Amino acid sequence: MKQQIDALMQQNGAAALWISGAGQHNPAMVYFTGIAHLTGADLFVIPGRTPILCHGPMERDEAAKSGFQLISYADYDLNALIKETNGDLGLASALRYKQILEGINLTKGKVLLYGLRDVGPFLAVIQQLQKLLPELELTGDVNDAILLEARATKDEDEMDRIRAMGQLTTRVVGNTLDLLTSHKVQGDMLVKSDGSPLTIGDVKTQINLWLTAYGAENPEDTIFAIGRDAGVPHSSGTPSDPIRLGRTIVYDIFPCEQGGGYFYDFTRTWSLGYATDEVHQIHDQVLNTYNQLASELRVGINPAILQQRTCELLEAYGHETVRTNPRVSSGYVHSLGHGVGLDVHEKPWFSRPKDDSNILQPGSVFTLEPGLYYPEKGYGVRLEDTYFVSRDGKFAKFADFPMDLVVPMKAG
Repeated sequence: MKQQIDALMQQNGAAALWISGAGQHNPAMVYFTGIAHLTGADLFVIPGRTPILCHGPMERDEAAKSGFQLISYADYDLNALIKETNGDLGLASALRYKQILEGINLTKGKVLLYGLRDVGPFLAVIQQLQKLLPELELTGDVNDAILLEARATKDEDEMDRIRAMGQLTTRVVGNTLDLLTSHKVQGDMLVKSDGSPLTIGDVKTQINLWLTAYGAENPEDTIFAIGRDAGVPHSSGTPSDPIRLGRTIVYDIFPCEQGGGYFYDFTRTWSLGYATDEVHQIHDQVLNTYNQLASELRVGINPAILQQRTCELLEAYGHETVRTNPRVSSGYVHSLGHGVGLDVHEKPWFSRPKDDSNILQPGSVFTLEPGLYYPEKGYGVRLEDTYFVSRDGKFAKFADFPMDLVVPMKAG
């Protein structure tokens, strides 16, 4: 949580955090400023001080909403610096940052860099700035020891926002079910009113419209994959594929608040009309595994333990897993879950067994998503919900939704 940041900085010897980039779709910036219309900004977080936000003059009102100390770039004559450096924009930009840092008395110590920027130009500027301020150590938080550690536990407002995203997500999923079951079937294919096939692309277009209408977006796309594509975990689906009866559909939807806020992550596997005996069996095995793992959730454990348990459970059913073959492409081929927040994948991790800080604790938000994949047989199955740990150490889903495999069709 944000309240931990000063202590984490002191523990890690950091004089400041420097967060750079836009105010939207920039998780580190959004964490502090909210979803703000800032085309480009620089935020300096210094222990014991009000954060300092540098902004463009046209965006002063948006910057003011943060409640932070404000510095306008207009207070520094970049054109004069460009002239002074004979047109060297990189050096001129570094000189402007030098002036800003001197003005806020940040000229020595370790400064950790965060944010989203075009890495090439920004790196050039940082390298120049390092020469201009040799007592400043400009570096990255490679071990996620400060900002992602703080973000690993959510406060009540963050929980509420993720819960709202869960309700929105399941609403869209329910709409998708209604869309599919309302279509007529010719042969084994769903068809539109003009007789043409209903396709993966048609369904995903409608999903995007619903998300926008409800106040969300999916910057990392949505997985809606049928048949063989459903057997490849991160295949997003082939837009031209028709929707057919009796084929598994893996529907993995992970939208966020408009502007790049908090995410939700959710997956169901459907088979319209009917499913083969083999797919029924695989779905039952995944569901049994999911339920067993949910019953084993405990505060204080490293979730990598649950990844091992998943492998044990699915191997007992006779499936190959990543534990026995890291290059496996059929069977259980991925991690059980991941943290969820301003990134769709963040701490806690399910793949870091030797990290003592990587534990499930009050405020943790994470997914459980076991799956089995057989693309050579034309199917895949995955089930996923996003969970949280309450302040009193209880585990629960943010939103519930049926896990039925077979979706009865309303129209013939």
